Amino acid sequence: MELRQLEYFQMASRLRNITRAAERLRVSQPNITVAIKKLENELGIQLFDRSQKQLALTPEGAVFLNRVELALRNIQDAVLEVNDYKQLQKGTIKIGIPPMIGAYLFPKIFSSFQRRYPHLDVYLHEEGSMSIREQLERDELDFGIVILAGNTQNLQTLPMSTNRIVCCVPEDSPLAQKKELSLQDVADHNVIMLKEGSFIRQTILNRMKDAAITPNIVLESNQIVTMKGLAANGVGISFLLDIVARDTPGIKAIPLSDFEPVDVGLAWKKDRYISKAAQSFMDFCREILKEHQAAEDTGK
Repeated sequence: MELRQLEYFQMASRLRNITRAAERLRVSQPNITVAIKKLENELGIQLFDRSQKQLALTPEGAVFLNRVELALRNIQDAVLEVNDYKQLQKGTIKIGIPPMIGAYLFPKIFSSFQRRYPHLDVYLHEEGSMSIREQLERDELDFGIVILAGNTQNLQTLPMSTNRIVCCVPEDSPLAQKKELSLQDVADHNVIMLKEGSFIRQTILNRMKDAAITPNIVLESNQIVTMKGLAANGVGISFLLDIVARDTPGIKAIPLSDFEPVDVGLAWKKDRYISKAAQSFMDFCREILKEHQAAEDTGK
């Protein structure tokens, strides 16, 4: 039994598709098919039910996957820990960032961190908050800078800012005269929506469903500048965070009534080994927060 076989089996199980697993691992599809078949022969069981359209684990395969996930996680942590001892001045950090946060909050943090730690390699993955949470759960990322609302029981979090979800409308729209908007106020308007995997998208659609509102989505995009430009030109309204929409020419950013403020912050998986490189980023974020809070207290 080879480590590579277990990694192939794990990815195929997660994605439920051999082709997508091959693309994610950057190997050929036959490589994964042959590796899994050898694994099944060695174990003497069938890991996947291939009679269905979508790849599905057999009961035996599900039990085996639980053990494989734990074993691979322990191996990954062991490699990180050994490398910390062997190579204290180098390291890699993988961070997931939603488009909004990537464009408007993270650049200042990132540039300052790189100046202080030029020997550390930082890899950024742009996804929605919900998708980043899933990747943290699967140990594919070290950190995510995400919206912290909802269930975070498997994550450690460090809140960094509190924000509101706002509705972006053209400055000359009758809606722009309101101080707050309800979903009923915008029920008949065209909507420019963030793509799948976004916390804001999921929250808005869930609330609309509860209110029996069917949104007329004319465009889905993660390009924040494009979304704001289209909103300013009357193509449709959009829902963003206030830090993104604030002071944008051509649009009025109006808070949504009955929507609680949301925290944006750093998240990482509980009980996972934290490398020295990752710890340095965590400490840096705490330092930035402390300085920002001190500046706010001084200005009061």
